[in-house]
Amino acid sequence: MTNLEKRELIFGIKRAAPIVMGYVPVGFALGVLAADAGLSPLQTGMMSLLVYAGSAQFIAVSMLSAGAGYLPIIATTFLVNLRHILFSASLSPYFKEISQKIIPLISFYITDESFAVSITDAKEGNLAYTYFLGLYITSYLSWVISTVLGVTFGALIPNTKALGFDFALPGMFMALLCMQIKDRKTAFAALVAGLLSIFFLYILPGNWNVILASIITAMIGVLMEK
Repeated sequence: MTNLEKRELIFGIKRAAPIVMGYVPVGFALGVLAADAGLSPLQTGMMSLLVYAGSAQFIAVSMLSAGAGYLPIIATTFLVNLRHILFSASLSPYFKEISQKIIPLISFYITDESFAVSITDAKEGNLAYTYFLGLYITSYLSWVISTVLGVTFGALIPNTKALGFDFALPGMFMALLCMQIKDRKTAFAALVAGLLSIFFLYILPGNWNVILASIITAMIGVLMEK
């Protein structure tokens, strides 16, 4: 590893700090809810290791609590995570200097939060693959550990709903949104996306509202830039 790659690795780890601060309470909250749903620390840990998608895991845990079958859970989480196609497409221009062998590994760790941070840094200049590994894997480990801790200690909390854990993930998304709004254009895009998402939520089944709202807002954003 060259000195540049080492510096990029350390930079990526440092940039993961805000994400880790958000993941620890949210991951702990997920673990508590997973304990409520009857999941063991091993099951919750494996879900975080293999799925690594906060919104999908919250949905899966909620559906398990409601007695849903495996196929509906898989289908729902698949639809919810379709937005990751948009994330990877947005980051792909910044992966041109990265080895094709490493890109699949890096892509696994992309989340809403790590995408928001990495796309901002990537626009500032070229980044080595070690930056992405430092940022993504640090965030990943914090999520896995916090969910396992949450499910381990979740049995000690008698009434999790009274503590408002269900709002943990939406609250983190709102914080990330506020970080991205830097001018009137981004504020307008956020408002349009939110309104479209609510509109589609009431007229379409499933979770297509997020995908459609994102695509339409992106198209509007391109037209505004031109």
